Amino acid sequence: MLIRFGPGRVRKALAMLSSCVAFTTHMADSKIQRGDAQPKRVLFLTEDPGLIRRQLNGRDLEWSPDLALRHDISTDEITPAAACYHSDETLGEYVYSGLACGGEHPVTVGEVRRGGFTVSVSGRRRGKGSSREASPYAEHAAGIRVVIAESFERIYWENCHNLGILTSTDFELIEPLRRGHPVPLEQFCEGEGPIGRAIVQRGGLLPYAAARLRGEEVVAAPSTANRPMTLGEKILAGHWVTGLDSPVGVPAVRPGDEGFVRADLRFSHEYVTPMAAALWNEHAGASAVREPNTILLFRDHLVLLDRLLGKRADASRALGLAGELATRQAAFASTHRLRLHGGKAESEGICHVLVLERYALPGQVIVGSDSHTPHAGAIGCVAFGVGTTAICHSWLTGDARVRVPPSLRIRIGGQLRRGVTAKDLMLRLLADPAIRQGSALGRLVEYTGSAVEALSIDERATLTNMAAELGAFTAIAPPDIAVARFLERHRGLDRTRAERLVDGLAADPGAEYEATMELDGAEVQPMVAFPGDPGNGVPLARLGTVPIDIAYAGSCTAGKREDVEMYASVFAEAARDGRRVAPGVRCYVQFGSVDVERYARERGYLDLFRAVGAEALPSGCGACINAGPGASERRESVTVSAINRNFPGRSGPGQVYLASPYTVAASAIAGRIVAWHG
Repeated sequence: MLIRFGPGRVRKALAMLSSCVAFTTHMADSKIQRGDAQPKRVLFLTEDPGLIRRQLNGRDLEWSPDLALRHDISTDEITPAAACYHSDETLGEYVYSGLACGGEHPVTVGEVRRGGFTVSVSGRRRGKGSSREASPYAEHAAGIRVVIAESFERIYWENCHNLGILTSTDFELIEPLRRGHPVPLEQFCEGEGPIGRAIVQRGGLLPYAAARLRGEEVVAAPSTANRPMTLGEKILAGHWVTGLDSPVGVPAVRPGDEGFVRADLRFSHEYVTPMAAALWNEHAGASAVREPNTILLFRDHLVLLDRLLGKRADASRALGLAGELATRQAAFASTHRLRLHGGKAESEGICHVLVLERYALPGQVIVGSDSHTPHAGAIGCVAFGVGTTAICHSWLTGDARVRVPPSLRIRIGGQLRRGVTAKDLMLRLLADPAIRQGSALGRLVEYTGSAVEALSIDERATLTNMAAELGAFTAIAPPDIAVARFLERHRGLDRTRAERLVDGLAADPGAEYEATMELDGAEVQPMVAFPGDPGNGVPLARLGTVPIDIAYAGSCTAGKREDVEMYASVFAEAARDGRRVAPGVRCYVQFGSVDVERYARERGYLDLFRAVGAEALPSGCGACINAGPGASERRESVTVSAINRNFPGRSGPGQVYLASPYTVAASAIAGRIVAWHG
């Protein structure tokens, strides 16, 4: 691949938030600011599990650049999925309990909190994966006040600031913090604009928002003069606001401009809504949410948990906690008359899948409480994930904070080989050394090129959905006639209106990209990513023999109509040859929405899946977050999965290989990971 560089985030929750505010804003009371001569314990998250256990047992490490820090720590490792059924300070007991180091999990429940640590240090790309604000919340509840890393994933970094946790990439701060010396707050604001600095100084986003509403914080319009803009920049400029009732839109923006954009849609799911509702009830009380018709709530993440837990000893407690989350979300929806998708024990579909299928329109700005919100970028939306506090903030203001990111163009030319999919393209991109080192971090990715233009909208959604795995702010594909046809076919829009919606949604001639990555689609082979990280991709031909126990075909990334067609192609061929899912292999097909399930039923695919021994599951998240059938139960289990991430513990304790829908289906029949050459 060539890279050409161009010119140019209950009451207990609020109590914790309030303590964050005191920590950063009341400098006379801040131990970090004042320096009370008391050493601050620093927890180095290292590759060596023995070194972590040493620190947890009371012995401190000295900082050295030679210390092998853990890179790519995911939010699944900071707070495993089951911990997120809690939404109060109980989360502090579970922090880092999913951390994998050297093939071990050195941190047990409660150890970090008992250890009295104030600072946590790790390597590059800290906070990968889920947008769960439960992770920095848990760190704060365990006593962590400062996080230092080589680099941060955008949503995690933003969530830290929104909650009042200080972050830095300056490792020279470690020693003064350890010794209890005063560290000026300014040193945690390096690289921030006026709004970012004010959020840090006020101790979080909601205190800042309160000051903004009182008129104490004034947001200035960007001074950027007219300039050629990328597609993402044009959409952001068209949605720019300075106040709640200010005019919408400015002539132009450029990378670094900081402010707020009016959101056309705001959505959250049952994992996030209850904590955001608790914050809302404390800050806004009986006030009405702003523009409730643009707010969507979904029950999708934990609807299949009962099928996973079965009669396990801990089932009743876990299901009780999960049910409480759904109940609290439903109560908030009822109070504010918000649209809630999903009943007491069912789902209409995964949140961002339904947003794309039923709501999103080209050129919109969409914010959601899921890291895979960029799914809607497939039809030309700037859609990005945010955390709990930011969702609560959006209910209050109708807008979302942005700092215009640099644009990264990924141009994929040529024509894909038969059997090569958008998932293979993504695994190829994620394996690129530049991407692994963080070249897409926080960027606005724009996909172009003949191979992208030839993809269906479902396949484009795979590319934009997995902007989260790239570490990008979001990803977008310029809308074209294929998008107009999608809107006509699936939304019932007349052709004229559909074409008018996509007209003009393209980058300006001369728009500046930070860099352009070139990839020849014809050279991409079927790919597979080794367990541990989506970036561990290799051509499947180099894999060797890997027997499997589970084949999981589904998720938001791979439970769309086009994906179902791929599963059906492989299974139909197997059925014609008298073959079935291999003995000893459990195969699941899970749909991204009830619309996709209906599509499969109408075409007879449910009967086909049953005939070859694959179990069809209703729509929802499920195994992708270790909350449904298809998640492993033993470390020895091997899964080939079409989900978008395979961080340690993400889909159970076993080993998860990521692959395309074709590969997952073919592997289910073969009993080992293989490509399909149909």
